[in-house]
Amino acid sequence: MRTPARLATAGAVAVLILVPATAAGAAPDRPRPLRVSGPSPYAACTAGSTPTSTLNPGAEVEPSVTTDAHRPGRIAGVWQQDRWSDGGSHGIAAGFSSDGGRSFHEVTWPVSRCAPGGLPYDRASDPWVSTGPDGIMYGSALNFDALTARNGVAAITSYDGGRTWRNTTEVIADTEVAFGNDKNSVTADPARPGRAYQVWDRLQSSPDGSKFITGPTFLSSTRDGGRTWSAPRIIVDTAPLQQTIGNVIVGDPRTGVLYNFYTSLLFTDPSGNDLVFDRFEMVRSVDGGRTWSRPTVVAQDTGVNDVDPNDPTKVLRTSAGLAFPAIDPGTGELYLAYEGSDFTGGKYNQIQLVHSTDRGRTWSAPVRVNGDPTTPAFTPSIAVDDRGDVGISYYDLRTLRAGNTTTLPTSTWLTVSPRGGTRFGHERPVAPVFDHLLAPFAGGLFLGDYEGLAAFDETFRAFFVTTNAGPPGNPTDVFFRQLRAFDRDADRDSAPASPELTAPAAAASPARPVLKLTAGARGRSAR
Repeated sequence: MRTPARLATAGAVAVLILVPATAAGAAPDRPRPLRVSGPSPYAACTAGSTPTSTLNPGAEVEPSVTTDAHRPGRIAGVWQQDRWSDGGSHGIAAGFSSDGGRSFHEVTWPVSRCAPGGLPYDRASDPWVSTGPDGIMYGSALNFDALTARNGVAAITSYDGGRTWRNTTEVIADTEVAFGNDKNSVTADPARPGRAYQVWDRLQSSPDGSKFITGPTFLSSTRDGGRTWSAPRIIVDTAPLQQTIGNVIVGDPRTGVLYNFYTSLLFTDPSGNDLVFDRFEMVRSVDGGRTWSRPTVVAQDTGVNDVDPNDPTKVLRTSAGLAFPAIDPGTGELYLAYEGSDFTGGKYNQIQLVHSTDRGRTWSAPVRVNGDPTTPAFTPSIAVDDRGDVGISYYDLRTLRAGNTTTLPTSTWLTVSPRGGTRFGHERPVAPVFDHLLAPFAGGLFLGDYEGLAAFDETFRAFFVTTNAGPPGNPTDVFFRQLRAFDRDADRDSAPASPELTAPAAAASPARPVLKLTAGARGRSAR
């Protein structure tokens, strides 16, 4: 364990310095993460309004983070700024640090009208960042209009550790009601400098938008460090009434093999309300993304709606229905973290993990990752450090007491297992408990479909959102926290086994009209 020693100033903000605890077994101090986000840079913007939209000014949600493994002082994170109730935000804001997280400075991404020099779209969403072996940082974001069908995916690049972003490129731009782009991500190739890959699902409906048709995975790549991007093409084709969502690529730095993970859904009819199957799948490329394998089924999606246990009418919009991959840079072992209800008989979600040691051909049974099995746990992020330690951050409701319907105390955790992902007994709080009921409403109380976690050396860097109990106008903020995987080798060697190593015999998959993945005539979307 490490405990706070002192606060040191760097630039205009304070950051927590961590030093080893002086007494074995001493209780950790109250965690004090560093606030990264500040006042909204888009406060004066009026774009994106509709008669039925509610703006949450000052609401920062859905962060992503990346770090330069060769220059670990460099960290960059991004988030949605000023969230709308019905999709997207005023724009994307970004924070960068050049001193290892002691201080952050804020900049904007020119991907929407609200940003200086931004692309001509009313809103932006789903920011994602990734760093290549040469230190180039790549960004991705959705952009779309509030009252027209215009929508697309934008790419953006930084060559100075996130201080400035340039080469803003419309990777795809649709103008018809029949096509909607969603749930994008970007991954830098860990074995090929100058290369990166954008992936997303492109939902297709009838010309009037009333009937869902299909939703394949599209890919665009760069081979020149983000200066230009290839024409988008399908890498996971889908049958009629089938779609993917939540595509994320991880790459093996030893071999250059790429793996794209996603949720695969098959609907019974064009209304897109009832499912034939809902599962996590993977495709593989051994030639730098030129060709891709047929899909492999990784695990069934058994996630259920996340709600306030004391008042189920209060829906939490979380990552239920999405999965998040990671790869061990030393061995190539693959991991996939997701919300599932295998261990609760379909009653509520836990954080589950599966892994593969044979390049994704076969997958383990799930293990439960979160520390308290009696309470819902949700929105995992995952990373693997250079030692092979598997870190997963997540939220849970373990401090909620029966009968409390006026607040929803929510905890933020980092749990770590040695290589293999079966000994998650090293769990630490990342932030003070916060009231989830103060979160902006966007299809549910919303902090983001994902949070950020990156690894370097034997350290994890978390970017996450909590709510604020202060005056109105600042409901959420983005925070940063850095923690070592294990303080001593002895802690790693003695890490206890996960409480359940295999799930109980599965009953029929629970019905799950996941509200965060809006079901309807255009399939499921998570803007």
